[in-house]
Formats: sequence, structure tokens, C-alpha cells
Amino acid sequence: MSWTTPADLRAQVERLWVRGELLRACVSDAIAWPLRLRLKAPGTADLSDRFEAVRAWERTMMQMRQVRVETRETTHRVQGRQRLPHAVWVDSLEDALALVGRARDAQRFRHLWQQTAAERPALLAWLSKRPLQALALEEPWTRLLSVVAWLEAHPRPGTYLRQIDIPGNDSKFIETHRGVLAEWLDLALSADYIDTSVSGAAHFERRYGFRAKPVRLRFRLLDPALPSLPGCRGLPDISLDAASFATLEIPATRVFITENETNFLAFPRAPRSLVVFGAGYGWDALASAAWMQRCAIHYWGDIDTHGFAILHQLRHHLPRVSSFLMDRLTLQTHRMQWGVERQPVRHELERLTPEEGALYDDLRFDRIQPGLRLEQEHIGYGWVERELEKLIAAPCTAQP
Repeated sequence: MSWTTPADLRAQVERLWVRGELLRACVSDAIAWPLRLRLKAPGTADLSDRFEAVRAWERTMMQMRQVRVETRETTHRVQGRQRLPHAVWVDSLEDALALVGRARDAQRFRHLWQQTAAERPALLAWLSKRPLQALALEEPWTRLLSVVAWLEAHPRPGTYLRQIDIPGNDSKFIETHRGVLAEWLDLALSADYIDTSVSGAAHFERRYGFRAKPVRLRFRLLDPALPSLPGCRGLPDISLDAASFATLEIPATRVFITENETNFLAFPRAPRSLVVFGAGYGWDALASAAWMQRCAIHYWGDIDTHGFAILHQLRHHLPRVSSFLMDRLTLQTHRMQWGVERQPVRHELERLTPEEGALYDDLRFDRIQPGLRLEQEHIGYGWVERELEKLIAAPCTAQP
């Protein structure tokens, strides 16, 4: 039996709730009332074959509350005159909310709407677009509005989030809710106060004029003859903010970048060279160091699809970078150390050399072994030293 049941009718109205339409109807004419619901009723054959089931269905439908059931009389050749449900209507928003048990939630939404209309009317468009998300934010709603109000009064403040002085708010609260705050601030602030060159929660500070936490770069000199920072002796492990790193004056001719901390710490000595502890896919800070453009730059990552994807991304910022120990011979020599890459990259990487691209294709298409990877820390240290000696012996492409 596929006739419409009371549960089916409630499900139709529940879908309106899930789409936010019932909440929008609380503050607009989003739905025209009365609203007709879809109804599949028994047919003529059902009256002949399942008459008692049809009468039971009719009684159940007529007993429903919060809906208006229209009936239509028909004459059946066996059962005679019968009056059965023909259409079902929800006459009002109140009936619809009661039908799905959402009347109290709707009242909460109306309160948020009224508060927002009084304090920050520019946000009503967001409230109409995301009514269910608004309900989920009911508890911190007043605090969120206060953040918007503060930034309207102090646009592009040039301070850290920690320095916002709003009673009951702190930087952790703002960081937790910066996704929704970003959407709100785009509506509330003048376009002159928004840096549209960046977007997303990760760039919240820059987009709205806060000071961001400095990116720090970690490096080691590999040649004791290179001049170091004042107070640093030998081959120290140094961390600098990106701006300071960019203004260094080191007469190096080679820069190595590695993704593994142990390899960074144990990297062999090399003349006029330094090693940088890599930062995954984030290379903006390195790209701002103009002095690196004069160096031969070598990237050492895992021999897997993600390692080549990182190399590809790095070349967007530093086009002349070359790979180190990411070749087929290194992979084949260390067969006993092969591992498995759980979620390999599959897309094209157009910034790889022909040799790198061929190995990357063999990895992403599982031509050697499914999910093959060789992590950089599993490469023998003696192999690293020998390959480094070969590299140093070759002509350096660094610019004077």
C-alpha cells in the first residue's frame, strides 16, 4: 500500500523546516498560505479489493490535527457512494510549526531577528539565508553582535585579536567563530575596510585589519665559515619571523629545504649552504626572501604523490627549485623501506620535470606498487652524504 500516511505529510513539512523555509516564513512571505501537501489516495480498484483498508486509511487521515482535509464524493459500482480525502492543506504557519513540533524554535528565531534588526540590521540578509545556523548560534549571538559593533567602531584596528577589549569576549571566542564573523563583517563593514585580496577563516586577521601571528622560519647554517647572527656560534638552530628572514644577508649559494625535523637537524655540512625546515604547502614566507632567488634551491621531500605535490606548489613561488633525493634510483635502492601512502594525490602536476613527472605518474597510477611511498627519514644516511657530495661537486646555478 503506497497511500500517503500522516507520517508522509509531516515529512513534507519537516523538509520545509530543514531547508529553512518555515523559519524564513516567520519573518517574510516566503510561503503562501494555505499550503497544499502532496497526497496519494486510494483508487477505484482499492475500493473493490481493499475496502476495509481504505476506510481505515480515511479515518486516520480525518483524525489528523494541524491539517485541513478536503474530501470528494465518488460513486463506486460496488461500494456505492464514498467520500474520501481528496486534498490536504496546511492553513497557516502556526499549524505547520505545530505539525512538526517547531513552534518554540520559531519563537527563538523571531527573537534573534528582532534583536538583530534593532542592533545590526545589515545582518538580516545573513539571518534570512542561514536561519538554522542562526538558531545553533543562539547562545553566543549577543557576543557575536558585540564583535561586529566593535569593528564597526574600530575598523582595521591594526592590533592583535587579543587586544580587543569587549566585556565577555576574548580572542579565543573570536577565533572559534571567525567563519561566521567573516560572513557578518562582509555585510556590516564598508568595502574600504576589507582586504578583498584574501578570504577564508585562515586569513581573517589580514582581511579585517588585525595583526596576524608572525610566521616563523627555522633554519641551520651548514657551513661554519658563513657569518651567523650575533651571539650565535657554530651551526645553531635559528628561528626568525618571516620579515627578518627576508632581510638576512647571508652569502650562501645553496639552500636546502626538508620536510622532516630529524633530517633538518642531522643534515650534513655543506659549503656556503643552509637548510630550512619546510612548511608543508605554505611557502609565502619563503617567497618573500628575495636573497634566496640568488641561491640554488633544493627541495627534499618524501617520494610519494604528496611529496611531488609539495614540490609543485613550491615551484609556484620559487620556480628554479630542484628536487633532491626524490628520484627513481633512490626509490629502488631503498626497496626494504617502502611504505604505504593512504590517500594519494591523483591530479596533474604541470610544474614537474619530465623525470619527476614520470615517477609521479608511476606513483599516482600504482604502476610499481599500490600506494607506494618512501619517507625521507628512511633513506640511509650514507646515501644522503654521498648524493650531497655529488651535488656539491656539480656546477652550482646560484647567481652572484
